Amino acid sequence: MSVVRGLTDGRAIELRATRMPFVSATVVRAERPTSAKAGDTAIVLPNGDIEGFVGGACAETSVRIEALGCLERGASMLLRIVGESGEGQPSVDPVGQRTVANPCLSGGTLEIFLEPIIPPALVYTIGTSPIALALNRGAGLFGFDLRLVDELPVPMPVDVSAVVVASHGRGEEAALTMASDAGVPYIGLVASRKRGESVLASLGISDQHLSRIHTPAGLDIGAQTPEEIALSILAEIVALRPTVASDVDPHELEHHDHSPATAGPTGASAVDPVCGMSVAAVPASLHVEHKGTTVYFCGPGCLQAFTASPDDYT
Repeated sequence: MSVVRGLTDGRAIELRATRMPFVSATVVRAERPTSAKAGDTAIVLPNGDIEGFVGGACAETSVRIEALGCLERGASMLLRIVGESGEGQPSVDPVGQRTVANPCLSGGTLEIFLEPIIPPALVYTIGTSPIALALNRGAGLFGFDLRLVDELPVPMPVDVSAVVVASHGRGEEAALTMASDAGVPYIGLVASRKRGESVLASLGISDQHLSRIHTPAGLDIGAQTPEEIALSILAEIVALRPTVASDVDPHELEHHDHSPATAGPTGASAVDPVCGMSVAAVPASLHVEHKGTTVYFCGPGCLQAFTASPDDYT
C-alpha cells in the first residue's frame, strides 16, 4: 500500500486509524499549461471532498468522479485528463487507465494515479476459547482487522463484515441476536451441529436472519485442531466476501461516527448543462437548486453562466 506524500501524510494516517476509506491521488505527469505539477497529492473522501491539490477546479471535477468510481470498484486507475480537443487521446485505453476530455482544462495534460485505500474487513470474535485465540493469531496473516472481545460493542460499527461467536455457551444468544439485528452479513457460531441447531431454535428470529448464521462455523475441510478450525472459519468469510460487500447499505455509513462514509448514491453522476461534462452528484460538487432540481457543475465558470441565464441551458 502506497504512502500518501506531503501534507496529506498525517490525514491519511488519521483516516486509516478510523477505518475511513479514501482515495490517494498523485500527479505523476503534467504537461503545461497546468496548475498542478508532478508529485502533487490529494485525498478524495467518500463524500467527494478533496483535501490537497492535484489541479484546479476543472481538473478536480474529473478527479472526484473517477476517484469515487475507484472507491466503489476497489481498483486503482491511471487517470489521464486532456483538453477539449482530446488530442493524443487513445481510441482504447489500456487496462487500468482512463482518458477523459475536459473542455474546461487550460490546455495541458494531467496524469493522476488514483489508489483506493480501503480498510480491512472488520471481524469481531466473542470469547477466549482456544478457537477464538487461534482466530486472533491467524487473522492478521489474511488481512483481517479482528477484534477479540467478551461482548459486542454498542452501537456496533455498521461496516462489520463478520461476527464469530466462540464462547462455548457464554452469552451466545445475546451476541447472535445483536449481530443478526445489526444486519452483519456473516455470523458464525462455533458449536457442534446438534448444539448449534438448538441454540438457533432458541433465538426466536426470522428465517432471513437465521440464514446469516453459520453453524458449525467454517468450511468443511476436516478441521480438527483449533488452528485448523480457525482456518476453516476465515476461509468461509473469504468465500462469502462478495455477499458481505453487497449486503452493506452505503447510505447507513454516512451517518456513523466510526465507520466509512458515503455521501450519496454509489456511482451517482450528473451532467453539467453548460459544458456537458459528467460530474459527481455529491454535495462537494458545485451545484444550485433550480425549479426543484439540483443542477451540478464542473467549475465556477459554468455555474456563473448558468445562474446568469438558466433558461439558455434548460
